[in-house]
Amino acid sequence: MCRFARAKRCKLGKNNFDTAPNYGFCAAQNTHHYGYKLHALCGLKGVIHSYDLSKASVDDRYWLQDLKYEYQQSTIIGDKGYLKAALQLDLFETVQIHLEVPYRLNQKNWKPTFKPFAKARKRVETLFSQLDDQFMVCRNYAKQQVGLFARIISKVSAMTVLQYINFINNRPIGRIKYALV
Repeated sequence: MCRFARAKRCKLGKNNFDTAPNYGFCAAQNTHHYGYKLHALCGLKGVIHSYDLSKASVDDRYWLQDLKYEYQQSTIIGDKGYLKAALQLDLFETVQIHLEVPYRLNQKNWKPTFKPFAKARKRVETLFSQLDDQFMVCRNYAKQQVGLFARIISKVSAMTVLQYINFINNRPIGRIKYALV
C-alpha cells in the first residue's frame, strides 16, 4: 500500500465543511499542503486496486479502517505513516491483515527490508510518480468536488488501461509511456 500525499490545490466544496479542502502537513517532506490526499492500495505488480480521496489534514491511518473489511487475511506494505505498533496489532487481531512497514534508519529495532517488499515498494512509488508526471494528478482545475472525483477516476482508469495494453502485448506493465507505440 502506498500513500500519495500530494494535495490538490483547488477551492472545492468551500461552502460545505464536510467536503471542503483544508491544510495538511507531510512530515516525510516537511511541507504543508492545501486540498486533498489520494490514498491508494496497489498490488505487487503496480496496479491500483482501491483508492480514496480525503482532506489533506486527515491522518492516513484512518483510511486503513475502511480497508479492514475488504482485504482480510492479507499482507499490506505501507509507508512510514503507518508505523504505529498499536495500529499494526489492531489490524492483525481483528482481520488478520499483516501490515509491513519499513523502519527508519535511526530507530532502535531497525532491520533491513525484505527484498521482494522493497522491490514492490519501489514499483508502487514509480506508479505514483507516473500518475503525477504523465497524468498530472496534482495539477487540477476542477471547480467542484464532483469534477475533481471524475478527473481522478479518469486518470486512474487511463493508467490501468495502459497497464493492461502492456500486459496483453507481453511488455512490462510499468512502462506506460510507450504502451501505445
